[in-house]
Amino acid sequence: MISNYIGFYALSFGLIISVLIIIKSIFFLKKNNEDKSKNFFSLLSSQFTLIIISFFSLIYSFVNSDFSNNTVFNHSHTTKPLFYKISGTWGNHEGSLLLWLLVLTFFILIFFLKSRNLKLSYRVFTIFFQQIIIFGFILFIIFTSNPFGILYPIPEQGLGLNPILQDPLLAIHPPILYIGYVGTSIIFSSSLAALVTRSMNQVWAKHIKKWIFASWIFLTLGIMLGSIWAYYELGWGGFWFWDPVENVSLMPWFCLTALIHTISVLEKRNMLQSWTFMLSIMTFSLSMSGTFLVRSGILNSIHTFANDPSRGLFILVFLFVLILLSIFIFFTYYENIKIRKIQFLFISKETSILLNNWFLMYFLSVVLIGTVYPIFLEAFTNEKISVGEPFYQKLITPFMVPFLILMALAPNIKWIKNKIEKLNIKILTLFIINLFLSFYIVKLTNTKYLFATLLITSAFFLFLISLRDVLNTNSLMSQRISHFAFSIFILSILFNSIFTKEFNSNMSVGDEMKFFNGTIKFLKINIYEENNYQNIKGTFKFKNSRNNNIYFEPEIRIYNQPNISTSEADIKTNLFTDNILNFNLINDKEYFSVRYQYKPLMFWVWISTFFIAFGGALTFIRKK
Repeated sequence: MISNYIGFYALSFGLIISVLIIIKSIFFLKKNNEDKSKNFFSLLSSQFTLIIISFFSLIYSFVNSDFSNNTVFNHSHTTKPLFYKISGTWGNHEGSLLLWLLVLTFFILIFFLKSRNLKLSYRVFTIFFQQIIIFGFILFIIFTSNPFGILYPIPEQGLGLNPILQDPLLAIHPPILYIGYVGTSIIFSSSLAALVTRSMNQVWAKHIKKWIFASWIFLTLGIMLGSIWAYYELGWGGFWFWDPVENVSLMPWFCLTALIHTISVLEKRNMLQSWTFMLSIMTFSLSMSGTFLVRSGILNSIHTFANDPSRGLFILVFLFVLILLSIFIFFTYYENIKIRKIQFLFISKETSILLNNWFLMYFLSVVLIGTVYPIFLEAFTNEKISVGEPFYQKLITPFMVPFLILMALAPNIKWIKNKIEKLNIKILTLFIINLFLSFYIVKLTNTKYLFATLLITSAFFLFLISLRDVLNTNSLMSQRISHFAFSIFILSILFNSIFTKEFNSNMSVGDEMKFFNGTIKFLKINIYEENNYQNIKGTFKFKNSRNNNIYFEPEIRIYNQPNISTSEADIKTNLFTDNILNFNLINDKEYFSVRYQYKPLMFWVWISTFFIAFGGALTFIRKK
């Protein structure tokens, strides 16, 4: 029980230090005494240390099954393996916010250490704005989401961790995603500080670019890991399902991607300061609004922490205050931005980046409307609807064609202006090859939809151009690898959607079914008792048209605490195809619902996403 008091008081002292840093920042900015700047490091490191103590106190309570702690009681059980006791620390609302706070304090400490060569007033203003965020989060945790609430009398047993969260991949997915989210807070605070101190220039762009890329990389990896988890754990059998919580993570990714391109213009040409500032504010606002939607309980999703709506209201009010603050600062200090009145030529890298941003903002708007429209509709009319894949396909697919073509051409366009005749000779040959290749693929796959045909054509065009760029040059390798990986990602999605096959049937042991060009036979079931669940393992034999036998052993796990059953799919994967089989209990327990899926190129969906992030990581490698 003592770990509860240690954790709570460490968190409370962290709040006091946050107030001290805010007050010290105000006095420092008035006097501008550089000799006392070292005190900031002492305060920031002390705050970070206290939050570490608080976080590890919660981990200690989980590991030792201290059910006097309300959070441990609600999300753990003595039969849980040690790994899931530890990961259960952040597998809940209270613990995840404490982890979020830990990353917040760590990032501002790193920022202070890595920005020594920049203007001191800019650094202090960044600390000031960041501490406002930290102060708000600590208040939120202490008063609405205290992870150290004490129960008395002490229960003998806990309620257990949600079984779908008991997965190694999901244990690392939230921390990586949080790093991406929290990184946007530094971008937010830094942008406000740069605007106030007249520092929004090429030097600042070069500095903040690293934080933008770091956030984008972790957010990309976090989204990928979450998608892989949903693919094999939830049995949905796909890479993206337009689930509201998935959309919540995708929206700030769109903003960060646009910001990456915009900051390059600011770094090279000292332009687009307004775009940079607004995208910085939007990225953080979307990250915060995602926190509100997930924790308010108004989203109907398997990912949500649907608890007390007052928690979501606190975040919404806090976000509203931060947005008002940023808008006030923007209009107050807008004159600090030295805008260069330079005419944008139609064919130039600057213009292509602007077009890229408009495309990304359109995609963002579609996802935002599809996510929040059902919420407002239910609030005003009490009518519940769900916005699914057809909505996004109809609105996004037509614009993907020019977007992919722009991605293919833009990297080779020069700054300021570009001569058209230099583009024609190099690209015309690849374009003709692309047309023949696309025509052959469309004919081979019997694709009848115009948009699918155009998408394949534009995706292959991006693939050929980006492949040529990767092979022929060493400059901007980070960008070229990411673009090349994105072309593979789009092609993998297209061919996956064209060639995917699925079979569903109710079967009992001994049944044999024919489908497609093969057969599937239900051979047997075995029942095993594990530490915290009962395992029903089925054995199936699949024979394809080439008379090759594939054996599947999917599982049904019935957990003891909480009493929930999950279906664990068996996936046979290789470089080109995934064969997936899962089964579920039917009420009479004599028949099982069996689902078989054939999914081509799933491996390339995951590996291309990894290389998209890897391309961004290359920006941190400097040539001597």
